[in-house]
Amino acid sequence: MTQISAYLKEKEGVLLKDLETLVNLESPSTDKILLDRTAGYIAEYGARMLGVKAELVENGQAGNNLIFNLPGSESGKPILILTHYDTVWPEGTLGSMPFKIDGNTITGPGVFDMKGGLVQGFWALKSLLQDNGIRRPVRILCTSDEEVGSEASRELIEREASAAECVLVLEASKDGMVKTGRKGVGRYEIRVNGKAAHAGLDHKNGISAIDEISRLVLELHSMTDYQKGTTVNVGVIDGGTRSNVVAAEAWCEVDVRVESLDEAERIEKLIRDLKPHKEGARIEVSGGLNRPPMERNEKNVNLFLKAKAVAATMNLDLKDCVVGGASDGNFCSALGVPVLDGMGMVGGNAHADGEFVYRDTIIERTTLLALLLKSL
Repeated sequence: MTQISAYLKEKEGVLLKDLETLVNLESPSTDKILLDRTAGYIAEYGARMLGVKAELVENGQAGNNLIFNLPGSESGKPILILTHYDTVWPEGTLGSMPFKIDGNTITGPGVFDMKGGLVQGFWALKSLLQDNGIRRPVRILCTSDEEVGSEASRELIEREASAAECVLVLEASKDGMVKTGRKGVGRYEIRVNGKAAHAGLDHKNGISAIDEISRLVLELHSMTDYQKGTTVNVGVIDGGTRSNVVAAEAWCEVDVRVESLDEAERIEKLIRDLKPHKEGARIEVSGGLNRPPMERNEKNVNLFLKAKAVAATMNLDLKDCVVGGASDGNFCSALGVPVLDGMGMVGGNAHADGEFVYRDTIIERTTLLALLLKSL
């Protein structure tokens, strides 16, 4: 057992209490009042843990963002630790899914994605400060709108990442595996304008937007190519006014997942080139690529191999994976900066009832993060 892991084991009870406090501060992505309240707590918490004052980056569109800067004993580009404190859970979720420790399982809204990772980050750094200090400069970025696409914080994320040596993302792990690749995500809305008509008296003169959108759904779904890692999914569809009226309007929302920028461009063109099946119908396409792919490139793999070597000193066989979900790490990787994602908690049921983390992995994962930071 290293001095760092021994220190963290000794402080496990305090760490778990910190986790409980943060989970109990509900912070849905769309509630600025609750987000700013949580940011205020994190600013105080970080200052107490690390002895540095948070830089508050005010945000009128979403919650305020925070940056903690730890200079380190040496100069050079900083390591960026990337976190977010917003969750998918609406206010009041604690009533049905309270923070609870039951044996080896800890449940609560956001405990896995990703308030647990945020607490791990602060404790990993605190353990280093208690040891021999921090060698390379470290910056911690805590954002407020990751779960809704990071529209308001993307510019800040890219600014911080572009100045960093590498980025460690404290998102939840995939069954303990870290993430060297993530698919890019596209969001599209497709609207069809047809022509209304009486369904009984004048049906042949109508142009059904619902008929058109239904054909387009089949066309869109045919773009899915599992061998390329591409999925195209129509998740929402609506249209029409009454059953006895030929529908003049219909629309759908489309989710696209791709593993490379080349594939993103190919699918983008296919969607933009969609044509109506019946003369007189019109198609309008809006949206586009929300997050670029985090491709499993050489830089990301090399950073993983460093983490794997550190894990081996702890008798851990660390593995990596590529996942379909995106994170703010996608923005960073697209800039050419080395990124290692999924450095956070081990658990499951992200975004689902019963979201949980495994208690017996917390100290281990926090130690791994601390030792990796020490080695970089």
